[in-house]
Amino acid sequence: MKIILFTHPQFLAHQSMPRFARMISEGMIQKGHEVKIWFPKACFFKLALRKPLLQKWFGYLDQYVVFPMLTKIKVLGCSRDTLFVFADNALGPWIPLVNKRKHVVHCHDFLAQQSAYGSLAENKIGFTGRYYQKFIHWGYNKAENFISISNKTQTDLHSFLTQPPKLSKVVYNGLNQNFEPAKSKAVIRELLTNNFGIDLSKGYVLHVGGNAFYKNKLGVLEIYDQWATDYTSKVPLILVGEAPSEELTAFKEQSQFSKSIYFIANIDDFQLQHFYQGASVMLFPSLYEGFGWPIVEAMAAGTLVITTDENPMKEVAGNAGFYIPKKVFESEELTQWKSVAAKQLEHVLQLTPEQNALAVQKSILRSKEFSAQGFVNAIEKLYKQILLN
Repeated sequence: MKIILFTHPQFLAHQSMPRFARMISEGMIQKGHEVKIWFPKACFFKLALRKPLLQKWFGYLDQYVVFPMLTKIKVLGCSRDTLFVFADNALGPWIPLVNKRKHVVHCHDFLAQQSAYGSLAENKIGFTGRYYQKFIHWGYNKAENFISISNKTQTDLHSFLTQPPKLSKVVYNGLNQNFEPAKSKAVIRELLTNNFGIDLSKGYVLHVGGNAFYKNKLGVLEIYDQWATDYTSKVPLILVGEAPSEELTAFKEQSQFSKSIYFIANIDDFQLQHFYQGASVMLFPSLYEGFGWPIVEAMAAGTLVITTDENPMKEVAGNAGFYIPKKVFESEELTQWKSVAAKQLEHVLQLTPEQNALAVQKSILRSKEFSAQGFVNAIEKLYKQILLN
């Protein structure tokens, strides 16, 4: 096959999307297919002089003025047996450039779309944000073929399409890094203790994720604070990801357990694997997800996961996960939610060695259902089907 893979511009500094695109390109190349990657280059963006507002608008010029003009010309030189693959549904505005040719769109989540159309009360966005998301919607609504990373994402996709797709399939994400259990958690904890200057010898509660509203990072702090209040056992909370927002920093400073809460940013993949391997439990109470990479990563690294009892989190963790209700925001119900979640956290932390070993074994087995090779095999089959139809 000849594949043109559309990806996000590098100047946007995404993390998960480049990994996903790399998994597609490397997987297809290994199978003998020809892959070319197209993405906007930084032209106007370079002139923004590192001023965020200018970077935003100049970046739009590169993405939606310069890149489409160049793409129209490049498409003319592509043979009719070329498959145009969009690594993300957020690349919707480019889809009309090739929607008359063989194409497919990989769909991750529709949270921004739902926010723009007022479906997510937790996330209000402004006029320009709503217009931008409608622009994206206009684009991917012109496509015919879609591959979603979860059943939940596929359901959301269909709610936004104005006509039935020609092809719509679910292919679960595959692990695109080599996560595996440590031979000894004690050794990993000692290594982390020495490298980060935090006593992690007795274990720790881990959270991995950014500061987006749906990650519910504040909820992680609330659960930990409630757990530390209600129970006698004490281990630190480690939050790996972006530097904390003002809201998160303020919560930590006001907590009586602030000295046990640590925000860790700017680590490499090797260090991330160590944090997964050494954790007592992974706390992942997301409000929404498209898939939930950290769930599988933690399970593959031999760490138990507590997550929200809703899809796609439940869809991904399956019978290997430990569940809590989705966070509620009314004050009385919030108090109850924190207590229930803290009780589940204590339950997992107090599993006997035998119970823990069995649960970890179940988690590792579950993670093996999300292999990179399985993902590549599945999408290759669909790519060929699209080209033949």
